Amino acid sequence: MVVLGAILLVIGLLVGISLLTTVGCVLVVVGAVLWILGASGRQVGGRKHYF
Repeated sequence: MVVLGAILLVIGLLVGISLLTTVGCVLVVVGAVLWILGASGRQVGGRKHYF
């Protein structure tokens, strides 16, 4: 999710489409939060791992 968000963020900035930039930023933030919660050993949505 973080990688997809970063790709969309870069494409949105290069092309100038603000919707892609916004969606990319949201995906990066949500992915980072889920990654940190998962790395700390806390279950998120009933799952310990998302891989």
